[in-house]
Amino acid sequence: MALPLPLPEAVALLAAFLLLLLLLLICVIAHITAIKMPALHRYEEEKFFINSEGRKESVPSIHDPPTKELSVVVPSYNEEDRLPLMMDEAMDFLEKRQKEDPSFTYEVIVVDDGSKDQTTKVAMKYCKKYGSDKVRVLSLVKNRGKGGAVRMGVFISRGKTILMADADGATKFEDIEKVEEGLKNLQPWPNQMAISCGSRAHLEKDSIAKRSYFRTLLMYGFHFLVWFLCVKEIRDTQCGFKLFTREAALRTFSTLHVERWAFDVELLYIAQHLRIPIAEVAVNWTEIEGSKLVPFWSWLQMGRDLLFIRLRYMTGAWQLETRKCN
Repeated sequence: MALPLPLPEAVALLAAFLLLLLLLLICVIAHITAIKMPALHRYEEEKFFINSEGRKESVPSIHDPPTKELSVVVPSYNEEDRLPLMMDEAMDFLEKRQKEDPSFTYEVIVVDDGSKDQTTKVAMKYCKKYGSDKVRVLSLVKNRGKGGAVRMGVFISRGKTILMADADGATKFEDIEKVEEGLKNLQPWPNQMAISCGSRAHLEKDSIAKRSYFRTLLMYGFHFLVWFLCVKEIRDTQCGFKLFTREAALRTFSTLHVERWAFDVELLYIAQHLRIPIAEVAVNWTEIEGSKLVPFWSWLQMGRDLLFIRLRYMTGAWQLETRKCN
């Protein structure tokens, strides 16, 4: 007759069993709730942009050959106050570069992600000032989230390289030269694909000194989850200053599922699995008031998304497929 287990061992065995059961349950939930490949539906109003003369023009496609050297995609949600600072800095830099090198061509695409303020109106002032060949405004019918807004901008880009830049201007726009150098140093690019990420990792010690212990704990927890579950080679996945070759942008954004705050992590997860070379480059960064992130709840949502990214790819609910925007 088998002897009963001592109480501590029985409790430990039961806890291990319940933990395994919970993990299996989470895997099942992650799998059955996954949308395999979200339909990239474009509303009728999103198939056009308004030019500087007030007329509708059809948007181009990333599947077309590039006609510009650089596209800058600026996702914007309720950014009427912060957008002008970023746009002034970006346009001054780009105009100066074009003056020094007339062969350099560019476009800035401001994607208004269903804003409730005057973001589109503010952006249109730059379209009228510089012309709709240089500044284009895409107004989304509904809020898609930052990742969804960036993707919609990327899919109408005309540049050989495509820069994702936040509307708050937290990263100095002149640091584009640093990420361009990072991209250049990755050559030769396999299948014309490479990504250069701006990074704030070198500023981590200073930022910790200014944060509360709770926010510091959240930050370290998030970084650990990113490293443990998804991306091991990039220290700062969340900096909104990333430069893509056209082919890398097409492949990664066509496969993207997550459309909100954790989309950067899935992008880099996809890039690593596609063996796209990635550079991480230190950039200057200043915290700008008006962030849309709510510290605890946003980090909780991102933690959930990180777990689901890993589980959904691991269980085969998500595949590294590509698809066209309808």
